[in-house]
Amino acid sequence: MLEALGEEQVSLGEEKKRSHPYLSGNFAPVQQTLPLTPCTYTGRIPEELAGGEYVRNGGNPVTNEALGRDAHWFDGDGMLSGVSFRRAGEKGEIQPEFVNQYILTDVYISSKTSSSIKTPILPSIATLVNPMSSLITIILRIFRTIALVILSHLPGSQQAIKKISVANTAVVYHDGRALATCESGPPMRFSLPGLETIGWFNGRKSEGERTEDLGTGFGGTGLLSWMREWATAHPRVDPITKELILYHSTFVPPYINYSIVAPTYDPSHSKNTPSQTRILNTPVPGIGSAKMMHDFGVSRTHTIIMDLPLSLDPLNLAKNTPVVEYDPSSRSRFGIFPRYRPQEVRWFETNPCCIFHTANSWNSVDPSPTPGLPGMRMVNILACRLTSASLVFSAGNLAAPTPARKIPAGLEEEEQCRLYYYQFCLSRSLDPEASNDNLITHQWALSAIPFEFPSLRDSVSMSAAKYIYGCSVSGTSFGAALGRAVKINALVKVDVETLIERGITNPPTQITGCVDTRTISEILASKDPNDSIKIFKMPEGWYTQESRFVPRANRVSEDDGWLLAYVFDESQLAEDEECNPDAKSELWIIDAKNMTDVIARVYLPQRVPYGLHGNWFSEADVQGQRPVERVRTMPVREGKENASAAASPAWKMWMATRSIVEDWLQ
Repeated sequence: MLEALGEEQVSLGEEKKRSHPYLSGNFAPVQQTLPLTPCTYTGRIPEELAGGEYVRNGGNPVTNEALGRDAHWFDGDGMLSGVSFRRAGEKGEIQPEFVNQYILTDVYISSKTSSSIKTPILPSIATLVNPMSSLITIILRIFRTIALVILSHLPGSQQAIKKISVANTAVVYHDGRALATCESGPPMRFSLPGLETIGWFNGRKSEGERTEDLGTGFGGTGLLSWMREWATAHPRVDPITKELILYHSTFVPPYINYSIVAPTYDPSHSKNTPSQTRILNTPVPGIGSAKMMHDFGVSRTHTIIMDLPLSLDPLNLAKNTPVVEYDPSSRSRFGIFPRYRPQEVRWFETNPCCIFHTANSWNSVDPSPTPGLPGMRMVNILACRLTSASLVFSAGNLAAPTPARKIPAGLEEEEQCRLYYYQFCLSRSLDPEASNDNLITHQWALSAIPFEFPSLRDSVSMSAAKYIYGCSVSGTSFGAALGRAVKINALVKVDVETLIERGITNPPTQITGCVDTRTISEILASKDPNDSIKIFKMPEGWYTQESRFVPRANRVSEDDGWLLAYVFDESQLAEDEECNPDAKSELWIIDAKNMTDVIARVYLPQRVPYGLHGNWFSEADVQGQRPVERVRTMPVREGKENASAAASPAWKMWMATRSIVEDWLQ
């Protein structure tokens, strides 16, 4: 990721002239939000898209004035950008319409209603992970946030900050609700297709819904309940049971809690019913410290928690150690337990690594080598495995620090981010020759090319899916040299079934081995129509974002459908690499079967910044949403009826004092 760091260093003078790579170009925030706005397009829009909507989430800072400040790709207020495919006219035409809206979180509303706040309320991830940040700097940033949160609860504020999440990471649909996620808070419900913010979802109900109150939801009660309600940005929805499965990562023991929300809503009755939590904030034993845990795995019967050697612990400040620290001398641990019994977790250990995204998990049975004896029960997972934590730092335009602890001899690996296959043995074979207690039977890469932001056909998740889709970058990996940013210029389709079979037949070296060792160029040069890896390479100067799969109605095969992705032509950038005001993005609809044909191009009225995760919401999802009593709106300034109170000497003195405090906190 940072292999070219030494060659890419720029002088101090050049660095001062250059904007932060994640605050400039098409990473820069957009300043305009639009209601549903008709778009022109070329090509043919598949009928399967009619009535549905593609929505992508990502950070979009409210203000971009302080370009010299710390910034990170994962910072920023959540903004949803969607294309709705409205049915129009009697002939069944499909009219694409673009819409983008800020998610009206407590932090966003507080920022917008304060005239003094010029930089984000929350400290940048870059500040927390920067090895050059002094202890006093980090403490002051944290205390500034605490002070602004407290101030938001005092007179003169139009929005109290009760939850610190910016809801800027991903989107998911469950039980009649579209939810925006971020791991610093609970999910936030929004509406389709207009993307209006409804309210925080606590596992039982969402703000803005009229349902009976069944008591506490995520987090429970008590002094630390606000922290225990933090939910993973990547919850899973079982395509069969429709359960929402998620974990809660905190800074205090037991560090990981676990919840399952069962579906209750019947759209045919159009009446809200409270959600039922099958499991609520149940501890997962065996984790000894706070972790930077971003994703997990879920099969039809088991859940996989990843305890990796990447810590995220503000309490490290008391020990004068980094808040975020990667320990390459430690071990990676996978905790696997039956879906409804986290107390039965079993831990499987292997070499250190980082995993931010998993692609799929499923169960299988490995036949016994001895005829007549039962086979072994297995859990499998596909994940994007990194050999260091460099991405955490490069996404903030920071050089990765030298680890405090050395990598043990024999554990060194080249810098990479690849699609990896792990198989875990859960049951002992009756074969006396077998030794399989907590054994990882297979662990190797399927392909040598960089691979991140994985997705698949939703209906085959948690089963042995044949195809995984993802993103890649040619000529580099998912890190970047200083002054540059990660830009995705290739979408990838991997026949994981074929590559796993090939790897089991001819096993690569465990951990460091790879089934398909070809480069992107070699794969693109392939003429084999049945190649196990297919790549859609963007035209020169064009870049894309994470794609989502939409199936054909009468599918012939699992890959029969389309990929939807936002794309951007960087020839629209000015000479200083900033976006021209009239720069625009497109939504491409790509044939997922052949990975070559662009079926349609939807021309958007403005650009969509390079963001994080998106999802496809079907027409049934849009029409099957729960009723909403009210949506969140921006506060309206006090009217004339309050003018007399506001004009009192005591009030003027307080507001003057408050203004001084806010100015001092900038």
